Amino acid sequence: MSYPPTSDREEFEQHELLSAENGHDHQRELSDTELRAEEAEREDLMRRYEDFSTVDWIQDSLLERTVQSKGPTNPIVARLDRIDGIFGYLWRLIRKGLEEGESWVVVTLVGVTIGISAALISIITAWLSDIKLGYCTTGWWLTQKYCCLEITEEFESCAEWRRWGGVWPLGWIAYILWAGIFSFSAAFLVKNFAPYAAGSGISEIKCILGGFIIKGFLSVETFLIKGLTLPLAIASGLSVGKEGPSVHVACSIGNVVARLFSRYDRSHLKMREIVTASSAAGVAVAFGSPIGGVLFSIEEMNQTFSNRTMWRSFVCALVATFTLASMDPFRTGKLVLFQVSYDRDWHYFEIPAYVIIGIFGGLYGAFVIKFNLQVAAFRRKHLANHGIAEAVTLAVITAFVGYMNRFLRIDMTESLSLLFRECEGGGDHEGLCQTSSQWRMVNSLLIATVVRTALVVVSYGCKVPAGIFVPSMAVGATFGRMVGILVKAMHTSYPQAPWFAACAPDAPCITPGTYAFLGAAAALGGITRITVTVVVIMFELTGALTYILPTMIVALVTKAVSDQFGGGGIADQMIRLNGYPFLEKEDKEDTTDKAFIEPIANVMKKDIIVMAATGVPLQQIGEMVQSTSYQGFPVVKSESDRTIIGFVRKNELRYALDKARRTRNLSSNALCTFQHTPPLTTDKPSALEHLQRPDIVIPGRTGSIFRSPSMGAGGFARRESGVEVEEVDFGEYVDEIPLTVSPKMPLEIVLQLFRRMGPRVILVSDQGKLVGLVTVKDVLRHEVVEHHRHTRLTSANTAGISPITPRNPYTHARDDSSSTAGGGGWDLGFVHQQDSIEGNGNGLEIALEEGFAWLRVQGSRVYNVLYDQWRNTLGRGRGRDRPNMDFDLNEE
Repeated sequence: MSYPPTSDREEFEQHELLSAENGHDHQRELSDTELRAEEAEREDLMRRYEDFSTVDWIQDSLLERTVQSKGPTNPIVARLDRIDGIFGYLWRLIRKGLEEGESWVVVTLVGVTIGISAALISIITAWLSDIKLGYCTTGWWLTQKYCCLEITEEFESCAEWRRWGGVWPLGWIAYILWAGIFSFSAAFLVKNFAPYAAGSGISEIKCILGGFIIKGFLSVETFLIKGLTLPLAIASGLSVGKEGPSVHVACSIGNVVARLFSRYDRSHLKMREIVTASSAAGVAVAFGSPIGGVLFSIEEMNQTFSNRTMWRSFVCALVATFTLASMDPFRTGKLVLFQVSYDRDWHYFEIPAYVIIGIFGGLYGAFVIKFNLQVAAFRRKHLANHGIAEAVTLAVITAFVGYMNRFLRIDMTESLSLLFRECEGGGDHEGLCQTSSQWRMVNSLLIATVVRTALVVVSYGCKVPAGIFVPSMAVGATFGRMVGILVKAMHTSYPQAPWFAACAPDAPCITPGTYAFLGAAAALGGITRITVTVVVIMFELTGALTYILPTMIVALVTKAVSDQFGGGGIADQMIRLNGYPFLEKEDKEDTTDKAFIEPIANVMKKDIIVMAATGVPLQQIGEMVQSTSYQGFPVVKSESDRTIIGFVRKNELRYALDKARRTRNLSSNALCTFQHTPPLTTDKPSALEHLQRPDIVIPGRTGSIFRSPSMGAGGFARRESGVEVEEVDFGEYVDEIPLTVSPKMPLEIVLQLFRRMGPRVILVSDQGKLVGLVTVKDVLRHEVVEHHRHTRLTSANTAGISPITPRNPYTHARDDSSSTAGGGGWDLGFVHQQDSIEGNGNGLEIALEEGFAWLRVQGSRVYNVLYDQWRNTLGRGRGRDRPNMDFDLNEE
C-alpha cells in the first residue's frame, strides 16, 4: 500500500535553508575528524526519536564493531598508534589495558554509588518510620532504637522517647496524620517531577533489557526523585516495599554513571550489560544477598545472559554489598534489618507443616496477582488523574486499620525481624513467645495476614514508589509464624505423641521463627514465580546450610501450586497489562496450542506502506514520517515491482530529511530516490573506510537529471530548473540486508529469531518479492487472539453450546512496524489484560466500580445537606437557589 496523498494535507514544513556547495565537482573532501563529528551528530539526532521504540540488536552490534574498527577519534591517540618499534608496541599494550579496564572501573563506580544510596535510603526510612510514633527528646534526628540504646531494650520504658500526645487517641491521630503527610509528599513529588518514579519499575526494566526504549525511565531525575520519595512511601505505612524500587534506583544509577563514558553512551549492547549488573546490585543491597542478586538478574531480568555479564554483575553486587556493609546503616553489622541466624536443626515431622506453608505461598501469589490486576484496570479507568488523592486515601486507611494490630503498626522490615527471631534471642515481643498468650497471638497474626493481603492488593500500583517483595514476605511471615505457634502448641499439649519422639526432652523442639522465615520465602516465590533465587536469598539471610532443604521444599511446593494458575509472576503480568513488546524466554509447553506451528503468513502484516526506490516526493516522505506511527518502511524497486531493496528506519529518515532541508534552493517538488547505495569493493578496505557509506547524492543543480516516474524504470528526462535541486537520494540510509523469511516459515522459528537475534522487524518475502512483515507486537497479538479463541471454544464445549467466533479485540489498536510506536502498545496491553480479566471473572473490578458510584451518590447527598445547612445558618436562603443533584445522580 502506497501512502495516499490527500487534498487537504498541510503544506510541508519548510526549514530555513543553509548555504551549501554549488556543485558536486566543487565538493571538498572532509577530514577524518569532521567525518567522525558528522557521524556523532547523526547518531545524536537519530536518538531523539527513539522513545517508545525497540532496539535492533543486530544493527547495534554492527554499529559497535564499525566504531571499533575505525580506531580512536582523538588525533593524538591515532598518531601514537602509528608509531613503530618497542615504544609503539608498549603504547598499544597500555591503551588496550586501559580500554579493557574501563568496564571494570564503570562497574566499580556503579557498585559504590548503589551501596551509598541504599545505606542512605535505609537510614532515612528508619527515622521517618519512627517519627510517626513519637520523637526523641535528646535529639530529634535520632530513631527510637538509638534514642533508647543505652537505657533499655524495651522501647516502652524509655523516658527519652516520647509518643505523640501522650495518650492513645492523640497518638493514633498523629500516626494517621503523619501517614497522610508522607504519602502526599511522595505522590506530589512523583507526579510533578518524575512520573516514571511511581511503581516498582522491574517490569519496565525487564523490557528495557529486552530492547524496549523508554526515555527518561532511567534518568537522573527519576533516580533523585525515586530515591527521595521511596523513604516517604515506606514510612507512610502503605503496604509497599522498597526492594523493587531499589532495583529501579540501582539501574538508574548504572545508566547515569555509564552515560559519562562515551563507549557506553553510544552502545545499547554495553549499556544492557551495565543495567543488568546494576539490577543484580540492587537486589544484593536490598536483601543483603550478593549471590542472590546475580541469580535474580539471570532468572528474572535478562533474556540473553552471557558469562561476561555474569562476571560484571557479580563484581557490581560484591562492591555494592561491601559498601553497604562498610557504612553499616543499622549499626548491628547486618546488611538488612531482618537478617537472622538459627542454631537449631529441623525435624522430619515438620515437613507437612512446610508443605502447608508452600501451598499457602502459591495460593497467595495467585490471589494477589489476579485481583491486583483487576484493581489496576479499575485504577486506569477511574483514578488515572487522581494519583495523589488515591495515595493519601490508601495511606490513611492503612494507618487507621494498622494501628489496631501490633504487627501492622510497626514497619514491615522490623516486623520481619521480630517474627524471624528465636524466642531465646530477644524475640519475645509483647508476649509473642509466651504460652499463656499464644491464642491471642494466633488471632493477631491471622488478622494481620488477611488485612495485609487485602492492603497489598489495593496498594501495589499506586502512584508512589511501590514494591511488592517485602509486603509479600511480611504476609508470609505472619502466616508462617501462626503455623509455627500452632505446631508448638501441639507439641506442648501432646509431648508424648509418636511423631514428636525425635524431640530432645531438655531443649526446645519447635522454633516458630523458622516457620515465619519459610512463610516469607513461600510468599516471595508465589508472587514472583522464581525458585532458585528465593532459596539462595534465604540462605544468605540465615547464613546457615541447616534450612536449605526446608526452603527448597517450600519453594518447590509453591512453584507447583503457582503453575496450576499459569500466567507468570507479577512482573510478567504487569508487562502484559501495559502492553510492552516483550517475549518470554521460552514458549509455553502446551501441546494443545497449535498457534506456534502455523506459518508466519497467517501472522504477518500485509497492508503495509513501502518506499519505491525509483522515487517518492520529498514532501510525501515528510508527511509519512510525521503522520504515521510506523518506525520503518520497506524499500522496493517500484510500485509495480515489489522486489526487496532493503529497509529504512524512521529515525534515519528524520535525520536525512533534516539534512536535505539544509540544502540551498531545494525545490518544493523535489523527488527522493533510494538507489545510490554503497558499492561493493573487492579490495580490502582500510580501517577508516570499513562500512563507510556515501553522502546524500544530489545531481547537478543546473539541468539536473532526474528519473521520471511516468517514463518507467529505465526512462530519463531532463528538466531545466535553474539553480533548484530537483532530486535527492537517501540510498545511504537503506539497510540492504534486512532479515527476511519465507511465508511458510513456522511461527515458532520466527519467535526464536526475535529472541536470539533481536531484530526490530522481519520482512516476509516470496522469491524476493515483499509480501508482508512481522514484528514482536504482531506475534504477541496473534498469540492473545488465539488464546482468546481457544478459551471461548473450551468454554462453549464445556457448557454444551455452539461456539461463537470471537472478534479480533485489536482491530481498534494502532499498528506499527516496530513492536511499539507512541501509544499503540498501551492499547494492546490494556485489551489483552481486559480479555484475561474477563476470562477469569472480574468480580472485584465490578465491586469497585459499584462502590465508586455509590460513594459519588452519597457524597453528593452529604454535600447538598451540608451546603443547605450552611445557607440556612447564614440566613441566605434555604438552598432553593442551588439545584439539587440527587435526582440526576440517581437517574445516572
